[in-house]
Amino acid sequence: MKDKPNIVFILTDDQGYWALGCNGNSEIRTPNLDALARDGIRFENFFCTSPVCSPARASILTGKIPSQHGVHDWIVGGNGESDNIDRGGTKERIEYLKGQTGYTDILAQNGYICGISGKWHLGDSHTPQKSFSHWFVFGGGASKYFNAVMINEKGESIEVSEYLTDVITDDAIGFIEKNAGGDKPFYISVHYNAPHRPWINNHPKELVESYDDCPFESCPSEPMHPWLTHWRGANGDRDDAPDRECLKEYFAAVTAMDANVGRIMKKLDELGIRENTLVCFMSDNGLNCGHHGIWGKGNGTFPQNMYDTSVKVPFIVSHPGRIPKGVVCDSLLSQYDFMPTLLDYVGLKNPESDKLPGKSFLPILEGGNMDGHEHLVVFDEYGPVRMIRTREWKYIHRYPYGPCELYDLVADPDERNNLIDDKSKEELIISMRGEMEKWFLKYADPEVDAKSAGVTGTGQKALAGVKSNGKSPYAQLAPIQGPKPLY
Repeated sequence: MKDKPNIVFILTDDQGYWALGCNGNSEIRTPNLDALARDGIRFENFFCTSPVCSPARASILTGKIPSQHGVHDWIVGGNGESDNIDRGGTKERIEYLKGQTGYTDILAQNGYICGISGKWHLGDSHTPQKSFSHWFVFGGGASKYFNAVMINEKGESIEVSEYLTDVITDDAIGFIEKNAGGDKPFYISVHYNAPHRPWINNHPKELVESYDDCPFESCPSEPMHPWLTHWRGANGDRDDAPDRECLKEYFAAVTAMDANVGRIMKKLDELGIRENTLVCFMSDNGLNCGHHGIWGKGNGTFPQNMYDTSVKVPFIVSHPGRIPKGVVCDSLLSQYDFMPTLLDYVGLKNPESDKLPGKSFLPILEGGNMDGHEHLVVFDEYGPVRMIRTREWKYIHRYPYGPCELYDLVADPDERNNLIDDKSKEELIISMRGEMEKWFLKYADPEVDAKSAGVTGTGQKALAGVKSNGKSPYAQLAPIQGPKPLY
């Protein structure tokens, strides 16, 4: 069994594609991730399945789109005692993916020892799920970075005073050390909170100050987007915090996380297992830090947005001796492709693979190409907002409300000029919409299809579809009072 590789899967939270040195940002310091990219394959066109955390994470784990697994918004109800935002959601614990197969289930069934350290945010945080025998998570969708509360596999809450990014790494390294010498391969999910809010006064002071002289040209200061929700303003997580201070904290959070990735890589080398360990790095969704006049991701606006800064994520894969070094792949790929690829990589079958939308891109990892099987388009959804994207065009459709959008990504890569009313593009729009609707019709489960759901970006408080008992499982946009939530 030990002939199968160990797997380290590192997932960050709200890290835009642009927030990585090797992706072309010369202002942010990510030397360890840059080194990881040099030692493997860096993907330039990798997209989340939904530009908000819980749906994206559920899709990574199950290989399903949100309209299959039923998680359509960030989970505000059912996490347990961590449900600290009043949206009318139940305080009862809800296992949102109960009965659904995750790739960790298949790994565990085939001898892998599976652990998770960090963010879960898929409900009932006090109960280990998806065959994780090691469980060290925080309860909700975000956490303060000092004096955080973690939950272990016994369901016990543990307050930790140290910097959360370090704490998550310490736990993950402990898991690696414990299992490195065993006769079974291990899988560890290292799910950092970074660089998710809160930012101000939440990160190492010396790192924050190291960005004092940064011009932040990679984060344009633009006029407020006209669709900004009134509780996600341009000043980030505090009304009295200037944009620049938020950017310093965000960049510091990324750099601190990068240093901890370096700690993990060093430990793999020290234990002599780097050659037998697949390392994957990804973010759950993108983030706008002033881009398009937005501070936030897909739900930084209402209606929700599908800008590339929200839906495009960093992705790096490295395994010395098997995956070629220094490769940059520009294939259109999605998080729904991750599960089939990972299982294919370790030689395991998924009995439900014919029901899933993703394709294995193992040929790319082996130094080849997809030989005609490459995606020509990728799809995205956030409730009733759906996207189809090719290399040249992006079409966004909003079912119960508008407007719809069409962008020429060759002439207008920053998505500034909406061509939806251009009469010369009518045939293209009809074609793209038809292809999108055909695809979702093929894969969406009618019981949890969000095409007509009241998803507003303010949280999911109960199970979707028929399991919601006739009540809307989604929090409403207004009125929203009090402090901004940790969404």
